[in-house]
Amino acid sequence: MLADLEDTIVALATPLAPGLRGIVRMSGSNAWSVAAQFLSNTTDKNVHPTGHLIGASTDKNVHPTTAAASQEKPRERLLQQVDLVLPGLHSTLPADVCYWPAPRTYTGQDVVEIHTISSPPLLELLVAQCLQAGARAARPGEFTLRAFLAGKLDLTQAEAVLGVIEAEDRADLQQALAQLAGGVAGPLHELRDDLLNLLADVEAGLDFTEEDIQFVHERELLERVTKGLALVTLVQKQLDRRAAAPRPFRVVLAGPPNAGKSSLFNALAGRDAALVSSQPGTTRDYLEANITTPAASGSGAGVITIQLVDTAGLRSAEHAIESASQSLGRDQVSSSDLVLWCQESGGPQEDWREWLPSVAIERVLRISTKCDQGPTTEGTLGTSAWTGIGVEELKRTLTEWARSKKEPPLAPSLSRCRNHVAACLAHLRKAHRQVLEQEPPELLAAELRAALEELGAMVGAVYTEDLLERIFSRFCIGK
Repeated sequence: MLADLEDTIVALATPLAPGLRGIVRMSGSNAWSVAAQFLSNTTDKNVHPTGHLIGASTDKNVHPTTAAASQEKPRERLLQQVDLVLPGLHSTLPADVCYWPAPRTYTGQDVVEIHTISSPPLLELLVAQCLQAGARAARPGEFTLRAFLAGKLDLTQAEAVLGVIEAEDRADLQQALAQLAGGVAGPLHELRDDLLNLLADVEAGLDFTEEDIQFVHERELLERVTKGLALVTLVQKQLDRRAAAPRPFRVVLAGPPNAGKSSLFNALAGRDAALVSSQPGTTRDYLEANITTPAASGSGAGVITIQLVDTAGLRSAEHAIESASQSLGRDQVSSSDLVLWCQESGGPQEDWREWLPSVAIERVLRISTKCDQGPTTEGTLGTSAWTGIGVEELKRTLTEWARSKKEPPLAPSLSRCRNHVAACLAHLRKAHRQVLEQEPPELLAAELRAALEELGAMVGAVYTEDLLERIFSRFCIGK
Protein backbone atom coordinates (compact mmCIF):
# COMPACT_ATOMS: atom_id res chain seq x y z
CA MET A 1 0.00 0.00 0.00
CA LEU A 2 1.20 3.50 -0.81
CA ALA A 3 2.02 5.59 2.23
CA ASP A 4 0.05 8.75 2.98
CA LEU A 5 1.46 11.37 0.64
CA GLU A 6 0.34 14.17 2.97
CA ASP A 7 2.74 13.03 5.68
CA THR A 8 5.91 15.01 6.20
CA ILE A 9 8.75 12.54 5.71
CA VAL A 10 12.36 12.73 6.89
CA ALA A 11 15.51 10.77 6.11
CA LEU A 12 19.26 11.09 6.11
CA ALA A 13 20.26 11.98 2.55
CA THR A 14 23.99 11.28 2.98
CA PRO A 15 25.87 8.21 4.25
CA LEU A 16 25.87 7.74 8.02
CA ALA A 17 29.62 8.19 8.43
CA PRO A 18 32.08 10.79 9.72
CA GLY A 19 32.62 13.63 7.28
CA LEU A 20 32.49 17.33 6.62
CA ARG A 21 28.79 17.54 5.76
CA GLY A 22 25.71 15.47 6.55
CA ILE A 23 22.26 16.26 5.16
CA VAL A 24 18.86 15.55 6.70
CA ARG A 25 16.04 15.97 4.17
CA MET A 26 12.30 16.51 4.75
CA SER A 27 9.38 16.77 2.34
CA GLY A 28 5.77 17.69 3.10
CA SER A 29 3.54 20.62 3.93
CA ASN A 30 4.80 20.70 7.55
CA ALA A 31 8.50 20.36 6.73
CA TRP A 32 9.33 23.93 7.78
CA SER A 33 7.28 23.83 11.00
CA VAL A 34 9.01 20.58 11.98
CA ALA A 35 12.47 22.03 11.40
CA ALA A 36 11.62 25.31 13.11
CA GLN A 37 10.95 23.56 16.42
CA PHE A 38 14.64 23.06 17.12
CA LEU A 39 16.14 26.08 15.34
CA SER A 40 17.69 28.64 17.65
CA ASN A 41 15.54 31.72 18.33
CA THR A 42 18.53 33.99 18.48
CA THR A 43 18.49 36.85 16.00
CA ASP A 44 22.22 37.34 15.57
CA LYS A 45 22.46 34.89 12.68
CA ASN A 46 22.38 36.66 9.37
CA VAL A 47 20.84 35.23 6.26
CA HIS A 48 23.54 33.63 4.11
CA PRO A 49 25.12 36.41 1.98
CA THR A 50 24.84 36.48 -1.82
CA GLY A 51 22.75 33.35 -1.92
CA HIS A 52 20.19 33.45 0.84
CA LEU A 53 17.25 33.52 -1.55
CA ILE A 54 18.00 30.86 -4.12
CA GLY A 55 16.78 31.94 -7.54
CA ALA A 56 15.82 35.45 -6.36
CA SER A 57 17.56 38.77 -6.78
CA THR A 58 19.90 39.71 -3.93
CA ASP A 59 17.95 42.85 -3.06
CA LYS A 60 15.10 40.72 -1.63
CA ASN A 61 16.82 40.26 1.70
CA VAL A 62 15.05 38.25 4.36
CA HIS A 63 15.41 39.88 7.78
CA PRO A 64 16.75 37.44 10.41
CA THR A 65 13.64 37.83 12.55
CA THR A 66 11.33 36.78 9.68
CA ALA A 67 13.12 33.59 8.70
CA ALA A 68 14.24 30.60 10.73
CA ALA A 69 14.82 32.53 13.90
CA SER A 70 11.16 33.53 14.18
CA GLN A 71 9.92 30.11 13.02
CA GLU A 72 7.78 31.83 10.42
CA LYS A 73 7.42 29.87 7.17
CA PRO A 74 9.32 31.72 4.41
CA ARG A 75 7.45 32.62 1.24
CA GLU A 76 10.46 32.11 -1.02
CA ARG A 77 13.40 29.78 -1.37
CA LEU A 78 15.89 30.23 1.43
CA LEU A 79 19.42 29.30 2.48
CA GLN A 80 20.26 30.42 6.02
CA GLN A 81 22.91 29.80 8.64
CA VAL A 82 21.31 28.74 11.93
CA ASP A 83 22.01 27.06 15.25
CA LEU A 84 20.27 23.81 16.14
CA VAL A 85 19.11 23.28 19.70
CA LEU A 86 19.14 19.54 20.35
CA PRO A 87 18.51 17.75 23.66
CA GLY A 88 21.56 16.40 25.42
CA LEU A 89 23.97 18.85 23.77
CA HIS A 90 25.58 21.50 25.94
CA SER A 91 25.89 23.90 23.03
CA THR A 92 24.05 24.64 19.82
CA LEU A 93 24.99 22.86 16.60
CA PRO A 94 25.87 25.09 13.63
CA ALA A 95 24.00 24.27 10.45
CA ASP A 96 22.71 25.58 7.14
CA VAL A 97 18.98 25.28 6.48
CA CYS A 98 17.73 25.17 2.87
CA TYR A 99 14.03 25.65 2.16
CA TRP A 100 12.19 25.22 -1.13
CA PRO A 101 8.44 25.94 -1.18
CA ALA A 102 6.02 23.83 -3.22
CA PRO A 103 5.38 23.23 -6.04
CA ARG A 104 8.73 24.00 -7.69
CA THR A 105 10.67 21.29 -5.88
CA TYR A 106 11.84 17.77 -6.60
CA THR A 107 8.86 16.21 -4.81
CA GLY A 108 6.37 18.94 -5.67
CA GLN A 109 6.02 19.61 -1.91
CA ASP A 110 7.77 21.89 0.58
CA VAL A 111 11.32 20.58 1.01
CA VAL A 112 13.72 21.37 3.85
CA GLU A 113 17.34 20.25 4.08
CA ILE A 114 19.48 20.69 7.18
CA HIS A 115 23.21 20.62 6.44
CA THR A 116 25.48 20.12 9.42
CA ILE A 117 28.54 18.21 10.63
CA SER A 118 28.49 14.58 9.49
CA SER A 119 28.80 12.95 12.87
CA PRO A 120 26.69 9.76 13.12
CA PRO A 121 25.47 10.39 16.71
CA LEU A 122 24.53 14.00 15.88
CA LEU A 123 22.76 13.05 12.64
CA GLU A 124 20.81 10.28 14.38
CA LEU A 125 19.81 12.73 17.12
CA LEU A 126 18.72 15.28 14.50
CA VAL A 127 16.57 12.72 12.66
CA ALA A 128 15.08 11.61 15.99
CA GLN A 129 14.13 15.21 16.77
CA CYS A 130 12.43 15.54 13.39
CA LEU A 131 10.43 12.40 14.11
CA GLN A 132 9.49 13.66 17.55
CA ALA A 133 8.44 17.00 16.06
CA GLY A 134 5.89 15.33 13.79
CA ALA A 135 7.70 13.95 10.75
CA ARG A 136 7.55 10.30 9.66
CA ALA A 137 10.53 8.19 8.61
CA ALA A 138 10.71 8.04 4.83
CA ARG A 139 10.45 4.69 3.11
CA PRO A 140 12.97 3.54 0.47
CA GLY A 141 12.62 5.71 -2.62
CA GLU A 142 9.75 7.74 -1.17
CA PHE A 143 11.18 11.12 -2.18
CA THR A 144 11.47 10.00 -5.82
CA LEU A 145 8.07 8.28 -5.59
CA ARG A 146 6.54 11.61 -4.62
CA ALA A 147 8.36 13.26 -7.52
CA PHE A 148 6.81 10.68 -9.87
CA LEU A 149 3.31 11.03 -8.43
CA ALA A 150 3.62 14.83 -8.65
CA GLY A 151 4.41 14.56 -12.35
CA LYS A 152 7.99 15.78 -11.98
CA LEU A 153 9.36 12.55 -13.49
CA ASP A 154 7.89 9.76 -15.54
CA LEU A 155 8.51 6.17 -14.50
CA THR A 156 11.52 5.66 -16.76
CA GLN A 157 13.15 8.81 -15.36
CA ALA A 158 12.45 7.69 -11.80
CA GLU A 159 14.18 4.40 -12.59
CA ALA A 160 17.06 6.41 -14.07
CA VAL A 161 17.54 8.19 -10.72
CA LEU A 162 18.32 4.80 -9.20
CA GLY A 163 20.62 4.11 -12.15
CA VAL A 164 22.58 7.30 -11.43
CA ILE A 165 22.88 6.37 -7.74
CA GLU A 166 24.07 2.82 -8.47
CA ALA A 167 26.31 3.60 -11.47
CA GLU A 168 29.70 1.95 -11.00
CA ASP A 169 31.46 3.29 -14.08
CA ARG A 170 31.23 6.08 -16.65
CA ALA A 171 29.23 3.96 -19.11
CA ASP A 172 26.55 3.16 -16.50
CA LEU A 173 26.37 6.82 -15.49
CA GLN A 174 26.05 8.11 -19.06
CA GLN A 175 23.29 5.63 -19.82
CA ALA A 176 21.38 6.56 -16.67
CA LEU A 177 21.77 10.30 -17.32
CA ALA A 178 20.50 9.85 -20.89
CA GLN A 179 17.40 8.07 -19.59
CA LEU A 180 16.93 10.67 -16.85
CA ALA A 181 16.95 13.36 -19.54
CA GLY A 182 14.03 11.62 -21.24
CA GLY A 183 16.02 9.79 -23.88
CA VAL A 184 13.84 6.67 -23.65
CA ALA A 185 10.33 7.95 -22.98
CA GLY A 186 10.60 11.48 -24.34
CA PRO A 187 9.67 10.64 -27.95
CA LEU A 188 6.82 8.42 -26.77
CA HIS A 189 5.01 11.20 -24.92
CA GLU A 190 4.33 12.99 -28.21
CA LEU A 191 3.31 9.71 -29.84
CA ARG A 192 0.93 8.95 -26.98
CA ASP A 193 -0.77 12.32 -27.42
CA ASP A 194 -1.09 11.71 -31.16
CA LEU A 195 -2.55 8.24 -30.66
CA LEU A 196 -5.01 9.58 -28.09
CA ASN A 197 -6.20 12.14 -30.62
CA LEU A 198 -6.38 9.47 -33.32
CA LEU A 199 -8.38 7.15 -31.06
CA ALA A 200 -10.76 10.00 -30.25
CA ASP A 201 -11.31 10.60 -33.99
CA VAL A 202 -11.87 6.89 -34.67
CA GLU A 203 -14.31 6.49 -31.77
CA ALA A 204 -16.16 9.67 -32.69
CA GLY A 205 -16.72 8.19 -36.14
CA LEU A 206 -18.33 5.12 -34.53
CA ASP A 207 -21.20 7.31 -33.36
CA PHE A 208 -21.97 8.49 -36.90
CA THR A 209 -21.58 5.29 -38.94
CA GLU A 210 -25.04 5.72 -40.47
CA GLU A 211 -24.54 9.34 -41.48
CA ASP A 212 -21.45 8.90 -43.67
CA ILE A 213 -19.37 11.39 -41.65
CA GLN A 214 -15.59 10.83 -41.62
CA PHE A 215 -13.60 12.41 -38.80
CA VAL A 216 -10.34 11.08 -40.23
CA HIS A 217 -9.72 9.88 -43.76
CA GLU A 218 -8.20 6.50 -44.52
CA ARG A 219 -4.99 8.01 -45.91
CA GLU A 220 -4.49 10.11 -42.79
CA LEU A 221 -5.21 7.05 -40.64
CA LEU A 222 -2.53 5.12 -42.47
CA GLU A 223 0.00 7.96 -42.19
CA ARG A 224 -0.52 8.45 -38.45
CA VAL A 225 -0.38 4.74 -37.63
CA THR A 226 2.72 4.37 -39.84
CA LYS A 227 4.37 7.29 -38.05
CA GLY A 228 3.69 5.59 -34.72
CA LEU A 229 5.11 2.32 -36.00
CA ALA A 230 8.30 4.02 -37.15
CA LEU A 231 8.78 5.87 -33.88
CA VAL A 232 8.19 2.84 -31.66
CA THR A 233 10.52 0.78 -33.87
CA LEU A 234 13.28 3.36 -33.36
CA VAL A 235 12.73 3.29 -29.59
CA GLN A 236 12.86 -0.51 -29.67
CA LYS A 237 16.22 -0.40 -31.46
CA GLN A 238 17.49 2.14 -28.95
CA LEU A 239 16.49 -0.10 -26.05
CA ASP A 240 18.01 -3.14 -27.77
CA ARG A 241 21.33 -1.32 -28.07
CA ARG A 242 21.26 -0.32 -24.42
CA ALA A 243 20.22 -3.78 -23.30
CA ALA A 244 22.88 -5.49 -25.36
CA ALA A 245 25.14 -7.75 -23.36
CA PRO A 246 27.47 -5.64 -21.20
CA ARG A 247 31.18 -5.73 -21.80
CA PRO A 248 32.83 -8.99 -20.77
CA PHE A 249 34.19 -9.46 -17.28
CA ARG A 250 37.65 -7.97 -17.67
CA VAL A 251 40.64 -9.73 -16.06
CA VAL A 252 44.08 -8.12 -16.32
CA LEU A 253 47.28 -10.05 -15.69
CA ALA A 254 49.88 -7.79 -14.07
CA GLY A 255 53.17 -8.26 -12.28
CA PRO A 256 56.94 -7.90 -12.65
CA PRO A 257 58.72 -8.84 -15.89
CA ASN A 258 59.28 -12.54 -16.64
CA ALA A 259 56.71 -13.59 -14.01
CA GLY A 260 55.02 -16.01 -16.39
CA LYS A 261 52.03 -13.77 -17.20
CA SER A 262 52.07 -14.48 -20.94
CA SER A 263 52.39 -18.24 -20.43
CA LEU A 264 49.46 -18.19 -18.01
CA PHE A 265 47.54 -15.99 -20.44
CA ASN A 266 48.04 -18.58 -23.20
CA ALA A 267 47.08 -21.45 -20.87
CA LEU A 268 43.84 -19.72 -19.87
CA ALA A 269 43.04 -18.74 -23.46
CA GLY A 270 43.78 -22.26 -24.71
CA ARG A 271 46.01 -21.03 -27.53
CA ASP A 272 49.34 -19.29 -28.14
CA ALA A 273 47.99 -15.75 -28.22
CA ALA A 274 51.01 -14.11 -26.58
CA LEU A 275 54.67 -14.35 -27.46
CA VAL A 276 56.56 -16.17 -24.68
CA SER A 277 60.27 -15.69 -24.04
CA SER A 278 62.70 -16.05 -21.17
CA GLN A 279 63.90 -12.54 -22.03
CA PRO A 280 62.26 -10.04 -19.60
CA GLY A 281 60.18 -7.31 -21.21
CA THR A 282 59.08 -9.31 -24.27
CA THR A 283 55.51 -8.00 -23.92
CA ARG A 284 55.40 -4.32 -24.86
CA ASP A 285 51.75 -3.80 -25.76
CA TYR A 286 48.76 -5.40 -24.09
CA LEU A 287 47.01 -8.41 -25.62
CA GLU A 288 43.38 -9.49 -25.29
CA ALA A 289 41.66 -12.87 -25.56
CA ASN A 290 38.14 -13.97 -24.66
CA ILE A 291 37.19 -17.22 -22.97
CA THR A 292 33.64 -18.43 -22.40
CA THR A 293 32.23 -20.60 -19.63
CA PRO A 294 28.66 -21.75 -18.83
CA ALA A 295 26.67 -19.08 -17.01
CA ALA A 296 25.17 -21.74 -14.74
CA SER A 297 24.84 -25.47 -14.51
CA GLY A 298 22.28 -27.07 -16.82
CA SER A 299 21.57 -26.76 -20.51
CA GLY A 300 20.37 -23.56 -22.08
CA ALA A 301 21.81 -21.40 -19.32
CA GLY A 302 23.92 -19.28 -21.66
CA VAL A 303 27.57 -18.42 -21.27
CA ILE A 304 29.75 -15.94 -19.47
CA THR A 305 32.47 -14.18 -21.44
CA ILE A 306 35.70 -13.35 -19.66
CA GLN A 307 38.13 -10.99 -21.34
CA LEU A 308 41.78 -11.69 -20.48
CA VAL A 309 44.34 -8.91 -20.86
CA ASP A 310 48.08 -9.57 -20.80
CA THR A 311 50.18 -6.51 -19.95
CA ALA A 312 53.84 -5.62 -19.91
CA GLY A 313 55.82 -6.38 -16.77
CA LEU A 314 55.84 -3.52 -14.28
CA ARG A 315 59.25 -1.98 -13.77
CA SER A 316 60.96 1.39 -13.83
CA ALA A 317 60.90 2.85 -17.35
CA GLU A 318 64.30 3.46 -18.90
CA HIS A 319 63.16 5.08 -22.18
CA ALA A 320 60.09 6.50 -23.94
CA ILE A 321 58.91 3.16 -25.41
CA GLU A 322 59.13 1.48 -22.03
CA SER A 323 57.28 4.39 -20.42
CA ALA A 324 54.46 4.13 -22.97
CA SER A 325 54.27 0.38 -22.41
CA GLN A 326 53.97 0.86 -18.65
CA SER A 327 51.31 3.51 -19.11
CA LEU A 328 49.25 1.21 -21.36
CA GLY A 329 49.43 -1.54 -18.77
CA ARG A 330 48.26 0.70 -15.95
CA ASP A 331 45.38 1.99 -18.11
CA GLN A 332 44.23 -1.60 -18.57
CA VAL A 333 44.48 -2.26 -14.85
CA SER A 334 42.35 0.79 -14.05
CA SER A 335 39.53 -0.43 -16.33
CA SER A 336 39.61 -4.02 -15.07
CA ASP A 337 37.10 -5.88 -12.94
CA LEU A 338 39.82 -8.12 -11.49
CA VAL A 339 43.62 -8.01 -11.44
CA LEU A 340 45.69 -11.21 -11.36
CA TRP A 341 48.93 -10.20 -9.65
CA CYS A 342 51.40 -12.77 -10.96
CA GLN A 343 54.76 -13.57 -9.37
CA GLU A 344 57.08 -16.50 -9.88
CA SER A 345 56.88 -19.26 -7.26
CA GLY A 346 59.96 -19.34 -5.07
CA GLY A 347 61.18 -16.01 -6.45
CA PRO A 348 61.42 -12.61 -4.75
CA GLN A 349 57.96 -11.32 -3.86
CA GLU A 350 57.06 -7.69 -4.54
CA ASP A 351 54.20 -5.82 -2.90
CA TRP A 352 51.60 -5.19 -5.61
CA ARG A 353 50.38 -2.09 -3.75
CA GLU A 354 53.65 -0.29 -4.53
CA TRP A 355 52.99 -0.70 -8.26
CA LEU A 356 49.17 -0.43 -8.25
CA PRO A 357 48.34 1.89 -5.34
CA SER A 358 44.96 2.94 -6.79
CA VAL A 359 43.60 -0.63 -7.04
CA ALA A 360 41.29 -1.78 -4.25
CA ILE A 361 42.45 -4.92 -2.46
CA GLU A 362 39.16 -6.71 -3.20
CA ARG A 363 39.93 -6.45 -6.92
CA VAL A 364 43.27 -8.30 -6.68
CA LEU A 365 43.84 -12.07 -6.82
CA ARG A 366 47.44 -13.08 -6.12
CA ILE A 367 48.84 -15.85 -8.34
CA SER A 368 52.03 -17.88 -7.94
CA THR A 369 53.13 -18.87 -11.43
CA LYS A 370 55.57 -21.65 -12.37
CA CYS A 371 54.58 -23.58 -9.24
CA ASP A 372 56.24 -26.68 -10.75
CA GLN A 373 59.60 -24.95 -10.23
CA GLY A 374 59.29 -23.66 -6.68
CA PRO A 375 57.14 -23.43 -3.54
CA THR A 376 53.84 -21.55 -3.78
CA THR A 377 53.70 -18.35 -1.77
CA GLU A 378 51.26 -18.45 1.13
CA GLY A 379 47.93 -16.80 0.36
CA THR A 380 48.26 -17.21 -3.41
CA LEU A 381 46.83 -19.59 -5.98
CA GLY A 382 49.54 -21.79 -7.47
CA THR A 383 49.54 -22.33 -11.24
CA SER A 384 51.79 -23.84 -13.85
CA ALA A 385 51.23 -23.09 -17.51
CA TRP A 386 53.66 -25.88 -18.40
CA THR A 387 52.01 -28.72 -16.44
CA GLY A 388 48.50 -27.25 -16.21
CA ILE A 389 48.48 -27.29 -12.41
CA GLY A 390 45.94 -24.82 -11.04
CA VAL A 391 44.81 -23.54 -14.47
CA GLU A 392 41.35 -25.13 -14.37
CA GLU A 393 40.91 -24.07 -10.75
CA LEU A 394 41.80 -20.50 -11.77
CA LYS A 395 39.25 -20.65 -14.61
CA ARG A 396 36.57 -21.74 -12.15
CA THR A 397 37.55 -18.92 -9.81
CA LEU A 398 37.34 -16.36 -12.61
CA THR A 399 33.94 -17.72 -13.61
CA GLU A 400 32.62 -17.29 -10.06
CA TRP A 401 33.90 -13.72 -9.99
CA ALA A 402 32.21 -13.02 -13.32
CA ARG A 403 28.93 -14.57 -12.15
CA SER A 404 28.90 -12.39 -9.06
CA LYS A 405 29.38 -9.21 -11.07
CA LYS A 406 26.47 -6.88 -10.42
CA GLU A 407 24.05 -6.44 -13.32
CA PRO A 408 23.83 -2.95 -14.84
CA PRO A 409 21.68 -0.69 -12.62
CA LEU A 410 19.25 0.05 -15.48
CA ALA A 411 18.76 -3.60 -16.44
CA PRO A 412 15.33 -3.97 -14.72
CA SER A 413 14.11 -0.70 -16.24
CA LEU A 414 15.27 -1.62 -19.74
CA SER A 415 13.69 -5.06 -19.47
CA ARG A 416 10.36 -3.55 -18.39
CA CYS A 417 10.45 -0.93 -21.15
CA ARG A 418 11.35 -3.46 -23.83
CA ASN A 419 8.37 -5.62 -22.92
CA HIS A 420 5.96 -2.68 -23.15
CA VAL A 421 7.50 -1.42 -26.40
CA ALA A 422 7.32 -4.87 -28.00
CA ALA A 423 3.66 -5.21 -27.02
CA CYS A 424 2.87 -1.70 -28.27
CA LEU A 425 4.58 -2.46 -31.57
CA ALA A 426 2.51 -5.63 -32.00
CA HIS A 427 -0.74 -3.70 -31.49
CA LEU A 428 0.29 -0.96 -33.92
CA ARG A 429 1.18 -3.55 -36.56
CA LYS A 430 -2.31 -5.03 -36.20
CA ALA A 431 -3.80 -1.56 -36.45
CA HIS A 432 -1.75 -0.87 -39.60
CA ARG A 433 -2.99 -4.08 -41.20
CA GLN A 434 -6.59 -3.29 -40.26
CA VAL A 435 -6.38 0.11 -41.94
CA LEU A 436 -4.91 -1.43 -45.11
CA GLU A 437 -7.57 -4.16 -45.23
CA GLN A 438 -10.34 -1.71 -44.31
CA GLU A 439 -11.49 -3.79 -41.37
CA PRO A 440 -14.25 -2.46 -39.05
CA PRO A 441 -13.17 0.66 -37.11
CA GLU A 442 -14.17 -1.01 -33.84
CA LEU A 443 -11.21 -3.39 -34.25
CA LEU A 444 -8.89 -0.48 -35.03
CA ALA A 445 -10.04 1.37 -31.91
CA ALA A 446 -9.38 -1.72 -29.78
CA GLU A 447 -5.80 -2.03 -31.05
CA LEU A 448 -5.13 1.69 -30.55
CA ARG A 449 -6.42 1.48 -26.96
CA ALA A 450 -4.17 -1.54 -26.31
CA ALA A 451 -1.13 0.28 -27.76
CA LEU A 452 -1.88 3.31 -25.57
CA GLU A 453 -2.12 1.13 -22.48
CA GLU A 454 1.36 -0.24 -23.15
CA LEU A 455 2.80 3.24 -23.67
CA GLY A 456 1.05 4.46 -20.53
CA ALA A 457 2.40 1.56 -18.49
CA MET A 458 5.90 2.22 -19.76
CA VAL A 459 6.04 5.90 -18.74
CA GLY A 460 3.85 5.47 -15.67
CA ALA A 461 0.63 7.09 -16.89
CA VAL A 462 -0.93 3.71 -16.05
CA TYR A 463 0.44 1.92 -12.99
CA THR A 464 -0.46 -0.29 -10.06
CA GLU A 465 0.65 -0.05 -6.47
CA ASP A 466 2.42 -3.39 -6.83
CA LEU A 467 4.48 -2.02 -9.71
CA LEU A 468 5.47 1.10 -7.78
CA GLU A 469 6.36 -0.99 -4.74
CA ARG A 470 8.55 -3.25 -6.89
CA ILE A 471 10.39 -0.30 -8.45
CA PHE A 472 10.84 2.07 -5.52
CA SER A 473 11.67 -0.58 -2.93
CA ARG A 474 15.00 -0.96 -4.73
CA PHE A 475 15.96 2.62 -3.75
CA CYS A 476 17.86 3.46 -0.61
CA ILE A 477 16.17 5.51 2.11
CA GLY A 478 16.64 9.24 1.62
CA LYS A 479 16.35 9.20 -2.19
